Amino acid sequence: MSREYPDYPRVGVGAVVLDGDRVLLVRRGHAPAAGKWSLPGGLVHVGETTREAVVREVAEECGLAVRAVDIAGVVERVTRDESGRVRYHYLLVDYLAIPESTAIEAGSDAAEARWVPIARVAELDTTDGLVDMIGRAQALRGGARA
Repeated sequence: MSREYPDYPRVGVGAVVLDGDRVLLVRRGHAPAAGKWSLPGGLVHVGETTREAVVREVAEECGLAVRAVDIAGVVERVTRDESGRVRYHYLLVDYLAIPESTAIEAGSDAAEARWVPIARVAELDTTDGLVDMIGRAQALRGGARA
């Protein structure tokens, strides 16, 4: 099924990977939101749990092994074209994740991967709701054993 003009919503995952006062971000290499900074993530494969998908996606996009702690939030993204047709529809499950190391390398889906000080994220051209989701993950980490 095409991601563009889908017949039904696609389920995706994202990882808020926190390392101290830094967060792992990727600059999107493809539509939607190409060029914007976002969380590493992607679509869930058939038969895969969202937790398995988020671990796999971070490894594919950033070359980084992570431990998914818990769900930080769920976001629905619906993008319509000029005629009102649904161009993209995603249901995204974002996890707080803890890295097993800090060495990263952008994979094929990401134009760039970078550790960013959380205090500077708002200065970047980011996807909608990114700063809020990072805040949710930070609150979750406060109660999580990382």
